[in-house]
Order: sequence, then structure tokens, then C-alpha cells
Amino acid sequence: MIGLRTASSVTRVAALGAHCDDLPIGAGGSLLTLCSAHPGIRVDALVLSGGGTEREDEERAALAAFCPGADLRLRVLKLPDGRLPARWEEAKAAVEELRAETDPDLIFAPWTGDAHQDHRGLAKLVPTAFRDHLVLGYEIAKWDGDLGRPSVYQPLDAEIAEAKVSLLQRHYPSQRHRSWYDREAFLGLARIRGIECQARYAEAFHVNKLTLRLEN
Repeated sequence: MIGLRTASSVTRVAALGAHCDDLPIGAGGSLLTLCSAHPGIRVDALVLSGGGTEREDEERAALAAFCPGADLRLRVLKLPDGRLPARWEEAKAAVEELRAETDPDLIFAPWTGDAHQDHRGLAKLVPTAFRDHLVLGYEIAKWDGDLGRPSVYQPLDAEIAEAKVSLLQRHYPSQRHRSWYDREAFLGLARIRGIECQARYAEAFHVNKLTLRLEN
């Protein structure tokens, strides 16, 4: 497997999610890897729903754990779950406000092929504000069966993969009753993506546009 090493040039990250727990599920292992390797890295996170509820408390504690040593700046808004298309202006304004606050080297966000309307809507908004940025579109397994064929992989050490699952279980007690929210689901997908990139575990992402600078 041929790869490009770019982490040394990443000093700012933006992370966007429609719901509390989207980011850790989709990119938690990558955030752990990146933040552990680069103490002090700035992470600007925006979550569109869950503000003012127990979900926000869960998210703040979880992202602090998933971004160890980072300069984490998190905003959790109060848009209603499942209604992002009807609240397009508010979501658009939030993404543009985030853009005004940071110029990230890397962005984690949902991907445009996600079947959930909130995820998909946010994915479509991101490039309207971050037009010249590398966006890694993360995946979230769900009933809809919308997992695609990602093209970018972040291999995860076994310790990181296990830590991701442990942190998800620890920090989101409100989700434990869900049939899909378990160790087998999270670790199973990581194992499959690991097979695809010749690693034990991995997270996978979708990229619409990527510019190479091979001279650097």
C-alpha cells in the first residue's frame, strides 16, 4: 500500500458533525492518532444539534478525550435532529462562521453519499464555505446500508482502535440502548477497512478533490 505522509504539515483541523457522536464514530481513531502525535494542534469542532441537552455534555467530554492535548474549540448548536433541510440558513451560517474563524489544513466532515438527510446536508454545505481545503468525508454505519467504496484510509494501531471503542461506550451513555451502538459494529467496520488497506484496523474516508504537491 502506497501512502503520502502529510501529518507534519497539519497544524489546524476542522471537524464537523450533524449530531453529537458523529465525529467520534466517523473519525475518532484519526483524531486520537493525530492529536496524540501533535500536542497543541488546534481542533475547531462544530456540531449542529444537541446543544443545551445531555448530549452536549457527552460531546464535550468525549471530544476532550478524543483530542488529547489539543487546543479544542467546540460549538454545539440547537438545530433539531432530522430537520437540517428545513433549517438550511442556520446551518449555512454556522459553517460560514466557522470558516471565518479558522483556515484548517484538514477537515473531517460527513460525506455526500450519506443517506441521513442531516449528514448529507452538512456534507454539501462544507465545500461552499471551505472551497480550497482537503475534506475527508467520514462514514457512519446505519440501517440504510449506505456504506460506499472509500478511497482514503487511516490505518489504526490496535490500541487506538480499542481506545476508540472504549471511549464511545464510556462517553455516550444516552446511545447504549441502540441496537447498532456496540463494540462489534465499531470494531467490525474498522477491521474491514483495515483489510482494504493491508492494516489490522483503519478508518476510511471519501475525498472529492485532492491536490498533490510532490515537490515538497
